[in-house]
Amino acid sequence: MKKIFILSCLVYCIISCNKDEAYIDLNNSYEIGEELSAGKLTTTLLGANAFDQAVPGLPINTDLLFFVGNSLFKQNWVSSPASTTARDGLGPTFNARACSACHNKDGRGLPLQNGDRFSAGFLMRISTEGTTTFGGPNAVTGYGTQIQDRANLGVYSEASVRIRYETIAGTFSDGDAYELKKPIYSIENENFGSLQNILTSPRVGQQVIGLGLVDAISTDDILLNEDEFDTNKDGISGKANYVWNHILNRRDVGRFGWKANQPNLRQQVADAFSGDMGLTTSIFPEQNCPSPQQDCKDALNGGNPEVTDRSLDNVMIYASSLSVPIRRNYEDENVLKGKQLFREMKCATCHTEVFTTSNNYPFNPILEDVTIRPFSDFLLHDMGAELADNRSDFLATGNEWRTQPLWGIGMIQEVNSHTFLLHDGRARNIEEAILWHGGEAEESKNKYKKQTKQDRENVLAFVNSL
Repeated sequence: MKKIFILSCLVYCIISCNKDEAYIDLNNSYEIGEELSAGKLTTTLLGANAFDQAVPGLPINTDLLFFVGNSLFKQNWVSSPASTTARDGLGPTFNARACSACHNKDGRGLPLQNGDRFSAGFLMRISTEGTTTFGGPNAVTGYGTQIQDRANLGVYSEASVRIRYETIAGTFSDGDAYELKKPIYSIENENFGSLQNILTSPRVGQQVIGLGLVDAISTDDILLNEDEFDTNKDGISGKANYVWNHILNRRDVGRFGWKANQPNLRQQVADAFSGDMGLTTSIFPEQNCPSPQQDCKDALNGGNPEVTDRSLDNVMIYASSLSVPIRRNYEDENVLKGKQLFREMKCATCHTEVFTTSNNYPFNPILEDVTIRPFSDFLLHDMGAELADNRSDFLATGNEWRTQPLWGIGMIQEVNSHTFLLHDGRARNIEEAILWHGGEAEESKNKYKKQTKQDRENVLAFVNSL
């Protein structure tokens, strides 16, 4: 029997050694290829520019357009009229002048800090009770669904957001103390009516690595992990968010955004142009100037649309072609031990380790049939009252958030010089992000709190290796 077992292991190892075959070993050992977060499309370049690398092997014409899209992503847009007609049309109200303002070096934005009025990457979503005809959040009269805290010359900005923090103290089972910072937000300087009793949701820009690979996952594969009514009784009940696809005029499964409220990468990009920079596209052609913002309505636009389909295509090529950096220290003993604990604590139930992209992604065929390791199921989960924004978004309730992919998380410090995490950046590091988990993740969090200090460090070493 022992010889048969050894032989079967050897056969499996030979099979799993093929280029992109996923192999998950439940024991505390290295798994072939686990360091390749984006499979054969993983970038091996690390350092401060680790997030802005194209997947290897782009065709020459796509490679050239990648750099054109990179330029559109990084450069500031300006108000109209301007001599730079390809980049005018900003606003009239907006949150950022460039995509890179919220995603510096294609990484994470910064949360508001005490006393700040502006931040590189923070915004506040707003709405009122009820839903639109498409099923999305109801706009606030005079403001829309997002507070634009900046404006072009001669135009009123909408309002500003301030923050203060309350301290929450706690202890691990071994007696070690920890401290969390709970953000308390206030809205000031409202120019178009009161915003004091509305629904709000603070957001920080996420890193944009691997978005094309996420876009290339089949909907069926995402739905395989759905268990809305917890039929397997494991305490985890992930569900899909069904949102409106403005390109195809139908409901589709959401996969992008903190609440999985965008169905595909193209619409995600177009929505950011509209909501964050006030730029129109063929997908969202209306100027973001809700009544009674007359100065906003009277301002000159930069064309119809301001972001042409050609420019949108180039930004799409750039965003979809960004790779994911290779893992570090993946064979270290403490990292491997942390991986085992990560699974034992059931973190991998939501942070699904492996997907294979579909064989039908016509926008960028190089992304087809690739085994990736995003550590996300891209589904909604109840994360408990402490993380709740109490604002629904299509089928996402106020307690529910999309599982955040963990690939690249250990490189944020090097790329962006900070380690703020979660939807509003309240967690100052990975450990605090774990300690904020509740709801479906309450049991996993409590298991983490019961670990020895060394094992907690092992878990953090593993997550930092991703």
